[in-house]
Amino acid sequence: MPRHRVDVHSHYLGGTVAQVLRSGFSLAGGYRMSVRWSPEEAIAYMDRQGVATQILSTPWTFTGSEDDPDLAKRVARAVNEEYAELIAKYPGRFGAFAALLGDSTDAMLEELEHALDTLHLDGVMLNSNTQGRYLGFDWYEPLLAELNRRGVPVFLHPADSPVIVDQLGFGRPSSVCEFTFDTARNVINAVYRGVFQRYPDLRLILAHCGGPLPTLGWRIAEHTTMGMGPDDADIDPAHVTEVLSKLYYETALAGSRNSLLPTLEVTDTDHVLFGTDWPAAPERTTVHNIENLMTSGLLTDQQLEDVESGNARRLFPRLSLS
Repeated sequence: MPRHRVDVHSHYLGGTVAQVLRSGFSLAGGYRMSVRWSPEEAIAYMDRQGVATQILSTPWTFTGSEDDPDLAKRVARAVNEEYAELIAKYPGRFGAFAALLGDSTDAMLEELEHALDTLHLDGVMLNSNTQGRYLGFDWYEPLLAELNRRGVPVFLHPADSPVIVDQLGFGRPSSVCEFTFDTARNVINAVYRGVFQRYPDLRLILAHCGGPLPTLGWRIAEHTTMGMGPDDADIDPAHVTEVLSKLYYETALAGSRNSLLPTLEVTDTDHVLFGTDWPAAPERTTVHNIENLMTSGLLTDQQLEDVESGNARRLFPRLSLS
């Protein structure tokens, strides 16, 4: 199969991440990721699915613990160094969103500088929340200011909400629906708290086409005329509509008409990117999702080509040279 696609949602679970997973790390509810990863397996998968390049990311922002407060610092630095080695060893096949640590914004900024200025990684991964902190909280302000200054692509990957998942997850994996709800919750909070007024040059990529966010687009915008929170910014429907149109939306587990139709109501096809969520999503599921995308009937041949690769190559300058 010809390799042309750029997969912006592909997880790195090798090296240091694999060591952390083997140490007993688990998600809410005790869920553990047991998928194996190697560059050879990743490239074989890419070749089968017509993918030229994977932009790698870890699914989580690691934090330290009382027993090992420096854990996250070591893990993030090691993972980013491993990314750089993979990019150099397999030219054109891998890119990477830098792993940051969730202990403090100062620590995030320190690792951000190393990952982008020394290692020259392609962007940054943030979770939809970091230990219950969402975009729009004061805690994030120094990081958002720097990301806005740099204009670097930021992949916003969902995470468990520590407040909600134990009560409303009903024992199911968060990837059924809670992950996507947290993405929407995060972006709505950011919009209402004025994040995009203060930082208009943020370039956010929303996993899974933003989950329910596009479907709620008009409601979120109109509600600025009906009622908001006491700490919310002075925004109006036009601002919300503009923000949603400028976000990027990737198609992992969201390539069907159910997801694409509302997405294309809030943005244009030039802000839609290809993603798979492999290997967190098994190959058979990614194949089904790619089939949905290819047969949706919502995109012209040129628009489909842009979603598969052209839009990403414009967003990531290094890829346009490969």
